[in-house]
Formats: sequence, C-alpha cells, structure tokens
Amino acid sequence: MPNRRDDDDDRGLYSSPPCFMHEIDQTQAGIPPDATQARDVAHWRKAERERLISARLALPASDRKTQAQRVARDLDAIVPRVAGTIVSLYWPFRGEVDLRPWMDKAHAAGLRIALPIVVAKGQPLVFREWTPNVRLERGIWNILQPADSAQVVPNVVIAPLVGFDPDCYRLGYGGGFFDRTLAASSPRPLVIGVGHEIGAISTIYPQPHDIPMNWIVTGTQAPKQAQRAPA
Repeated sequence: MPNRRDDDDDRGLYSSPPCFMHEIDQTQAGIPPDATQARDVAHWRKAERERLISARLALPASDRKTQAQRVARDLDAIVPRVAGTIVSLYWPFRGEVDLRPWMDKAHAAGLRIALPIVVAKGQPLVFREWTPNVRLERGIWNILQPADSAQVVPNVVIAPLVGFDPDCYRLGYGGGFFDRTLAASSPRPLVIGVGHEIGAISTIYPQPHDIPMNWIVTGTQAPKQAQRAPA
C-alpha cells in the first residue's frame, strides 16, 4: 500500500521548504519579483532537464516496461475507483513511463480517461476525453491527442515528471502548462506525478508559480505524498 512520507529531521539540509507564494498576489503584497534568482533557476533547470531526459532515454527497454508495471500497481492503490471519475493521463514522450496499458484497463474498468491538449503558449491546458476508438491527431511536439472528442474536467491528473524533489515539486519541460492549469482549477484535482526514480533530485528550487504534486509515483520506492496538499 502507498505510504505517507514521514518528516525527516534533516530535511532542511537538502531541500527547500514548500513554496506556496502562488496562492497570493505578490504585487498587492508588496513583494517584488526576484528577476536574477528566476533567471538563475531557469538556467539550472534547463541543464538539469537535459541531463535527466538523457538518463532516462538510456534506460533499457526491459527496465522501462518493468517500471511501468510497478507504477500501474501503485496507481491502482491511489486513484479513486468512483463511478464517473475522470482521470487525465498523457501519451508517452521521450522515455516517459508508458501508462497506455494501464489507461486501457482503467477505461475498461469504468473510469473515464482524458488527455491534455496544449491550446497556446501561456495558456492552461484543456482536456479531451479518450476512448480506444477516439480519433487521434498530432499536437505539440508531435504527440498524439484526441482530435475532436468532448472537452472534460478531470478529477485526477497524472502528470509526467522529468525530475522531482522530496517536497513533491515537479520538474517538467519548462512550459509551465501544468502549473498554470492547476492554478486555474477550482476545485483543484488530485495530482499524481509519475516518473523514473533516476529523476529524484534534492530540490527543484521552487519558485512562486510552482505547485507540488499530491503524490509522486516511480514504481521503485513507495509512493511519496506531499506533507501539505495543494490548496
């Protein structure tokens, strides 16, 4: 069964405290943006992102398959099996954990499945329903997505990870799509980050816009749950 991550006495030695500055209007609060810090973090994340993607692409196909099966097992214990629940997944890209077999089984078991759609740069994602017979088309980065199915609002969002830290913050591809989408969601869905254990890093250096995952699942270690769930 998934285990709740315990507080560690030495957490402060290797990770930043959770940052929830995105919950307030910094301008109204009189907090000026730190442009230098943001630029430095962006440069560091770009290099770290490239390193972690290269590392996961180097994993043997057999290891990826085994890990995907273990992740699927852990998702079965976390994702609510309530009638009508809509779960957003993703079409695998550049060595991401391939959850398409789990997606098929979840749909067959009665869950509604959705896939995210990038509408435009700087805009939140939208979600379109997926079924085995839905027509797919190529979207951004040439990733397959539903072409004309109904737009839905997911209760659960399973987001791919490039990297992650002990506070359940996610390092993604740098577009900010998931953070922007979650910030605009009310109520906010249950958010599960899925990735490879080699993506574990001491901190992503959370910025005001970063929103932690409720869970991090890698299939190697026990699922990690955020100490404070996103509001």
